This record gives sequence, C-alpha cells and structure tokens, in this order.
Amino acid sequence: MTQYTEFYGHGYETSSAPLVIVDCHEADIWPVADNSGSGLKDAIAAGLHPVVAVGGRTAADGRPLNVTGVVISFRAGLTVPFGRVSLNIADGYIVKNYVANILTYSGGDPLAFETAPVIGQAVYVDDSDDLGAGCTLSLSPLNDAGVRNPMAGVLWYDQDEYVDVAQGGSVLEADAVWPPTWLGTIAEYLVCILLVNGWRELA
Repeated sequence: MTQYTEFYGHGYETSSAPLVIVDCHEADIWPVADNSGSGLKDAIAAGLHPVVAVGGRTAADGRPLNVTGVVISFRAGLTVPFGRVSLNIADGYIVKNYVANILTYSGGDPLAFETAPVIGQAVYVDDSDDLGAGCTLSLSPLNDAGVRNPMAGVLWYDQDEYVDVAQGGSVLEADAVWPPTWLGTIAEYLVCILLVNGWRELA
C-alpha cells in the first residue's frame, strides 16, 4: 500500500478564492491526532493543511452533517486540545490532498477500490484506521464502522496544470490527465479536490 506519513503541506492550494475563514479548537476537528479510528493520525502542526470535519464523530452528535474545510493555519494554545485552527470552509475552494482509493468497507476492512476516478466524484472525510497517518480522505461514503462520512468535496482539475495544458503548455502533470489509472488495491493519491459542504446542503 502506498501510504504517506504527513498531511500535505506547502503547495496545497490550487485556487486563491473563495475564502470563508472560521476558527475552532483543535479538539473539535477530526480525523487528526487521537480524533481518528486508529488514534494514530498525525498531530496538526503549523504548515500542514489537511481537509477535516468539525464537531461530533457519531451519528448522535450530527455526523455526517459536519462542517468540512481545509486547515489554513494552526496556532498551539496553552495545551494541545485548545490549539486554535483556522479553516477555510468555502464551497468552491480547490486544494491538493491525499485521497485513499477505497470505495467500500466490509467487516471493518476495505472491500472495493476505485481504479478509474472521474472529475466530480465525491470525496469524504474518513476516520477509518486503514488510511495512512497523512491521509484524511477517501471515496467511501461510509467508514469502516459503517457510519456515514461527511462529504468534503469532489475530485477536480489542478487549476494551474489544466490551464497550462489547455494553452499548449509543455509540461503535462499526472493529475491534469483524466481519467487517471489507479491501482485495484489500497493506495493514496495526491489529487485536487473542489471543496463543498455537500451533506449539509443535501440534507
């Protein structure tokens, strides 16, 4: 399995707008640190930009209607749980993040995998322990416990690369070519995601 051990850092941004910045406590975002299935996710730190969910991780606490967004900045507080996290929760913002190719789980284990992803395919915040420490996203609407995942957005073009290609640019990057070919086993891929707080809008 291809696994990355750090959330995507510098260069995560592929669009500069729109921006809707809100602040929250580190303890309220997941799946990072101990707020994950495995309890082994990377701790959030300055310079890291994972896509996360805010609020309860159980259906009783409002999942999957969580606000989702990308971490813009982080400042540690007096204690780690009260670190201040600034999120961009704007619909239409495009970021690069690692996405696991998991489509479904069975018995707590990944069952089916995407091999030919398409533009507009839904991406979810997934707290399953099958995802590597640097990955918070998958293509599965349910986690490994059968609980619905919050929608983070959809797969999208890299704005810089796509524009260059359309204008006859000389460099054709891998994630500007759609559809890419993915492995039929668990793996994580660096792709662009157009963020949208989908579950809240569709509820």
